[in-house]
Amino acid sequence: MLKQSGWVMGLSVGLALGFVGGCASGTEDSATGKDPGAKVAVNAAAPTGARPRPPISPTVYKVPVQNSPIAGPEDALVTLVEFSDYECPFCARGNTTVKQLQERYGDRLRVVMKHHPLAMHPRARPAALAALAAGEQGKFWEMHEVLFANARALGEEDLERHARGVGLDIARWNRDRADPRLAERVQQDEALALKLGATGTPAFFVNGRFISGAQPLDVFAGVVDEELAKAEALVKTGVRPAEVYARTIAAGKEEAASSASAQREMPVQKVEVGNAPSRGAADAPVTVVAFSDFECPFCARAVPTLKALEQEYAGKLRVAFKHQPLAQHPNAQPAAAASMAAHEQGKFWEFHDLLFANQRKLDRASLETYAKELGLDMNRFKAALDSRKHDAHITADASEAMRVGATGTPTFFINGRPVVGARPIDQFRNIINDELRKAGE
Repeated sequence: MLKQSGWVMGLSVGLALGFVGGCASGTEDSATGKDPGAKVAVNAAAPTGARPRPPISPTVYKVPVQNSPIAGPEDALVTLVEFSDYECPFCARGNTTVKQLQERYGDRLRVVMKHHPLAMHPRARPAALAALAAGEQGKFWEMHEVLFANARALGEEDLERHARGVGLDIARWNRDRADPRLAERVQQDEALALKLGATGTPAFFVNGRFISGAQPLDVFAGVVDEELAKAEALVKTGVRPAEVYARTIAAGKEEAASSASAQREMPVQKVEVGNAPSRGAADAPVTVVAFSDFECPFCARAVPTLKALEQEYAGKLRVAFKHQPLAQHPNAQPAAAASMAAHEQGKFWEFHDLLFANQRKLDRASLETYAKELGLDMNRFKAALDSRKHDAHITADASEAMRVGATGTPTFFINGRPVVGARPIDQFRNIINDELRKAGE
């Protein structure tokens, strides 16, 4: 931790306001029970005597179920759509709750599975493809259960063992999981999750109503009971049970309030590059300043987006990196200091990439390993970490983040215009193209 603790206190205040699209009060287990875009963070596992959990919002989102594995009858009065990650322990916990709901509600509940493999879980995407490939042989749900039961055994040999265990034709399964069509289905699920504001896992939509995180069974049951009552009332008016879900979500929101339209209303900020690590021409017409955290999975997710933009807008885009290590990520600040020690030796971006590629290994020994891999002067590198010479730089970055309203990570400023979270690349393009037009490019 930093010797100066003021930035931590200030950042904690910012985190209490909540953050959508990235890391703040929680990551994959963001069980806040709030609307996507809400600004109030609540501890879903609050101890006895704590303030009560707020009710789940009545806001309905339009969540399509096509092209996804479905368990339950088409005429079920309640549809639960889950966005999940097979390597996420909170998703496994949520899966247990879903099974309890299926036992309780039987044919009145339909469950739809959509995939949202997080960047911090390297085996989540291969596991998602393995499950979908099993689905090509009618064994999706069997594979689904095996994967959640073996979340720590998702290597290639493990996946094949699981496939054999559920009785799959292995040659066909291998062909199917390499099919780009299945990869595209996963990507479509991810894009839909982000569009709906479901940035973490697990995330659920019960007849379109958002429930974030692995919340207790009674939270889900309360929402299911409410939706059952509404559905039964619709049926009494003559609506066929099989049409209830479509009718319920017909007028629902297609995008979370935190999406591009809302972000355009956020004020432009003056954000200078200063002495931050940057790449691209200093006189580029567009500058992106990123406030980021090396231990935040959403920050890692945004790295390929920025690299793609740098290639696409070569010569017209400058990217700068500023540090915002969050309090809940104990290794983020040491990683930030190590990146600046690498910057001293001209290897910031190479070190940056190694840190994001190894978010689970950011202890001191691992940081030194990455420095050796890059051929850094190890005596100089270690001395920089031991002296904490870069703490003031990191503190200044974090303080600036609070000043410009970047209460979580990642937050980007494109010529001062904010983009909050690991958003789809088109949202960045839209702003960059607008700024280029202003510059006459």
